[in-house]
Amino acid sequence: MIPMIPIFHITPPDEALRPIIQDKIDNLNKPKGSLGRLETLAMQICLVQQTLSPSLLHPCHLLLGGDHGIEREGVSVSPREVTWQQMINFTKGGGGVNMFCRQHGFHLRIVDVGVDYDLSQVSGILHRKIAFGTRNFLHEPAMSEEEYIRAIIVGIDLADATHAEGSNILCIGEMGIANTSPSSIWMHLFCHIPLDECIGAGAGLSVEGVTHKRDILHQALEHFHEIHPQPSVHDMIRYFGGFEMVTAIGAMLRAAELKMLVMVDGFIMTACALAACQICPEVQPYMIFGHCGDESGHRRMLDAMGAEPLLSLGMRLGEGTGALCAFPIMDSAVRMMNEMNNFDNANITKYF
Repeated sequence: MIPMIPIFHITPPDEALRPIIQDKIDNLNKPKGSLGRLETLAMQICLVQQTLSPSLLHPCHLLLGGDHGIEREGVSVSPREVTWQQMINFTKGGGGVNMFCRQHGFHLRIVDVGVDYDLSQVSGILHRKIAFGTRNFLHEPAMSEEEYIRAIIVGIDLADATHAEGSNILCIGEMGIANTSPSSIWMHLFCHIPLDECIGAGAGLSVEGVTHKRDILHQALEHFHEIHPQPSVHDMIRYFGGFEMVTAIGAMLRAAELKMLVMVDGFIMTACALAACQICPEVQPYMIFGHCGDESGHRRMLDAMGAEPLLSLGMRLGEGTGALCAFPIMDSAVRMMNEMNNFDNANITKYF
C-alpha cells in the first residue's frame, strides 16, 4: 500500500514581535537603517526565532546525491559518473562544499538518495538510496508515487536528525548531473515563464548543446501535458524531479515546521524552494536565499518569488556552496542584535 503524501503544518512567524524588534534595531548606536540588509536579515531571523537575541546553533549542511534519467538524452556536458565520483570525493574532504563547511563550522552530512552507483560500502556517506537514479522523463515519470513519497520522508527524517542535535539552521546542497533540466521545467510550470527563458547552459553546454536541451525539454513537457492535462503540484514535482531534489523539498518543509532557518543555494535549490512553496506557501518566511548564481533564469526565478539573495558572485558550482558563503552575513546580522550597544547605554545622543 502506497503511503499518504505527508501534510506539513507550518505556522508563519508571529508578526506581533515585529515593532519590538524594530525598536531594538533602531536604537542600536548607529544611524537609523545604516546597516541596510543586515537589519532586514536580523528582523527575519528574530521573527523566525521569536526573540530579540537570536542565535545560529550547530549549523548543518545536507549534501544530497542523485542521478537523473534525462541525462541519457545528452542534456548535460558532464557524464553521470561524475555524480558518484564526486560523492566519494566529498567523503575525502576534497570538494568545494567540504572547504566551505570547514570554514564556516557546518556539520556536513553526505547522503546518497539516488546515485546510479553502489556507494553502500563507502564510509562517510549516509545510505538512503531510493533507487539507482530516476527514470527518463522524456518518456515517463521520473519517479513513481511511492518513490516520491519516500523521498519526501527521507528529507523529513534528515531535518529531524539535525534538529535533534540542536541545530536551528539547515543548509542544503545537491550533487546530480542534469538537475538543471528539471529545475528549468519547474521554473516554467510554477512561474509561468516561457520554457526557453528558463533553460541555460548548466555545467557548460555549448550553444548547440543548449538548443538540443531545449528541444528535449519541450518534447518532455508536451508528453507530460498529454498525460496530465490538469496536473497537480505533486504531479509536476514527481514527473520531473530528482530524488535529491524531492528529498531537499521534504527537508525544507520539515525544517520550517520545526521553526528552523533554511538556507537556499543556487538555481537547483531555488527551484526546490519554489516547489516547496507551491506545496506550502508558509515555508518561505523561513528561507534565506544565499546566492544568485550564474545559471540563466536564476535571477528571474528569485524575482518571481520576491526573494532577494545575499550574494551574487557568479558561482554555479552547486553543492550548497553559494549559501554557505553567505553564512558570515547571517552571523553578522545576529551579532549586530546581540553585541552592538544602544544609544542610552553608550551615552550617545539619539539624533533622529
